[in-house]
Amino acid sequence: MPPGYPKVYPKGKPRRMSLDAVADFFYFGFRNLRKQLSIAVLDMGAVAVLWLLMNYVIIRFSTGQIGYTLVPWWIFGVGVVEAAALWESFGRSFGHRVERLELRRTDGREPTLKQRVLYWLLWHVSVLPLFPLLLVPSPHERGSGLELRPFTMEGRVPRPWWRTSTGIYVAWLMGAALTAAISVTISWEDLVRLFTRAGTTAKFWRSFFSPDTSIILKTIRELVVTVFMAMTATSFAVLVAVPLSFLAARNLMRGVVGRFIYTVIRVTMSIIRSIEPVVWAIFFLVWVGAKLAPFAGVLALFVHSVSDLTKLYAERLESIDPGLIEAIAATGANRLQILRYAVIPQIVNPYISFTLYRWDINIRMATVVGMVGGGGIGQALFFYLTGNLWKQAGTVMLFIIALVWGIDYLSAKLRAKLA
Repeated sequence: MPPGYPKVYPKGKPRRMSLDAVADFFYFGFRNLRKQLSIAVLDMGAVAVLWLLMNYVIIRFSTGQIGYTLVPWWIFGVGVVEAAALWESFGRSFGHRVERLELRRTDGREPTLKQRVLYWLLWHVSVLPLFPLLLVPSPHERGSGLELRPFTMEGRVPRPWWRTSTGIYVAWLMGAALTAAISVTISWEDLVRLFTRAGTTAKFWRSFFSPDTSIILKTIRELVVTVFMAMTATSFAVLVAVPLSFLAARNLMRGVVGRFIYTVIRVTMSIIRSIEPVVWAIFFLVWVGAKLAPFAGVLALFVHSVSDLTKLYAERLESIDPGLIEAIAATGANRLQILRYAVIPQIVNPYISFTLYRWDINIRMATVVGMVGGGGIGQALFFYLTGNLWKQAGTVMLFIIALVWGIDYLSAKLRAKLA
């Protein structure tokens, strides 16, 4: 008997029948299922979007109607699945790039054509039923001798985008999306009117360059109201957005409770930000009344500014240098001291820059909000336009242009000082 060999027979269940082995099987199986399924879903979604866009463009330009598929839906579904399988088997697909993986042989070398064909054939009996994906490696990987490995550029020369399957896909997607957008927003009649009816705007341009001096003082007063609306909304938005940004930063909110708070704030801010300030202005005009029009405008700008600044501030927090935090923490500093000496110095200047940028936006948005009754110079402009008072409207426009240019110049100078 060789030295070191046990002199007694082992007792107990084999490893593969133990509770730990069963737990490992399901743990690694579900991890493999999630990985393979996410890649397949991403690729099918990418193929479906491109297919629908291209069909929409073809139908729109050929018939002038709106349609999304030229074939029955069951053929569309089969085609999407088959295209995803081919993409994953013979190229580096969209799902592979998202997951940062690539298809390689088990020895790390480039797959052969025979292996790719075998991988594609077995893909159908492995991915589509789903349950074979619980096996590690999956049947289509085991049978073809291929596996998904982390992608690396070490020892490789980057290929031009037009020689990669994903690059070609993105080019087709952008082309189809742009063509579809043009077909929806521009028609041949629109282009004809654009180049043949420019003379109809002559009345406006003549009024624009012959302002009514009798309303200058009134316009200046409304302009001051607009500036104060933007200043008030931005100032109060900063007071709310700064503390919220710390709760909306992924790297600072850890644990179950932290991630729950992070998710709630992020989702809430996204919903608020998706509603335009004009809609918020109408909402608050109904709430507080038309007599308090500037206040309704401030509330509309405030709500939208809070959501926008919270996102900008939080993303800056997520990109801070963790090395400085670790260095301060290594000295024995508590959380408040880490925040004071490691986090705040990295975010002060970006926060100020974002605030100035948002104030610049609010100056312009205050004009738009005023046009729906939110007070300020926009309300006066809307009154003149609806009354066909072109000279007065042109005067107001000249003051708005001067204000926006001045604020943009001032904020650009201030941001340059902070850079």
